[in-house]
Amino acid sequence: MASRTNPRSALGLLARTKQFVQIPKNATTTSRNVARQLHTRTRPAAPILSATTRPRLSSRATTPALAGALLRPQGARTIFIQTEPTPNADAVKFVPNHRVIPESINVPYIEYLNPRSTISPPYPSPLAANLMNVEGVTSVFYGTDFITITKDPDANWAHIRPEVFALITEAVTSGQTLVNTVEGKDGASAAEEDSLAYDENDSEVVGMIKELLDTRIRPAIQEDGGDIEYRGFEDGYVSLKLRGACRTCDSSTVTLKNGIEGMLMHYIEEVKGVHQILDPEEEISMHEFAKFEEKLRNQRGSQE
Repeated sequence: MASRTNPRSALGLLARTKQFVQIPKNATTTSRNVARQLHTRTRPAAPILSATTRPRLSSRATTPALAGALLRPQGARTIFIQTEPTPNADAVKFVPNHRVIPESINVPYIEYLNPRSTISPPYPSPLAANLMNVEGVTSVFYGTDFITITKDPDANWAHIRPEVFALITEAVTSGQTLVNTVEGKDGASAAEEDSLAYDENDSEVVGMIKELLDTRIRPAIQEDGGDIEYRGFEDGYVSLKLRGACRTCDSSTVTLKNGIEGMLMHYIEEVKGVHQILDPEEEISMHEFAKFEEKLRNQRGSQE
């Protein structure tokens, strides 16, 4: 344990590890690679990142998808909506080159999981409501400057993409506010703070966990069209919840266990493991996926 007169921080601990851990420039235990162990089947290794370096979106393959004119009193300019693939085949990240969450709203992400949530406090969104009305769309996730659309596994992207492009373009070019702030019935906005934000009541270990998650893991997950939520630390185990594209990804458990858990345990000795927090529908989905994998294994065994 660190002395009281010399408090630790995640970044300080990372710096001190250089005294006994030699990490080559092409090491795979970087924030982006470690946080994405699950994606090694479909993604190449990423270069090492410093503790404060955010992955650049331009390093990923993007597809210019749609352009529209954004008219303003001073003149006109062209906007381009880019799409980026995610590790989840049922989720696509749309980047409109336009801020999605207003600066006045101090949250890292907003997630809409059903039509009712798009019109309910604290952050109703006309655009999200329209997107949820597209046949096959199951959830809408807003990052600071991107939108992740998740579809039903049986739906076809060929039918969904054109409608999504049209709705996002119309919302941006019309100048409408993408997200509103509405007070709840009790008069409070009911806004939730960033779970990784600094809290003076946090213990030293919790502060280190949050710092490591925020600086080394969150940027990589955001680039995949999602985010991560800290839910607590108890008896050596960190409780986390994945959001956006990562929430319904079949291999989200592998992401937590082989990626995030490995990094936290490597740098913070008090961490024994990671627990994934699931919604009821996520538990059902993962249970069905496990049954499907077991069925495939049995079929292979019988053929051999």
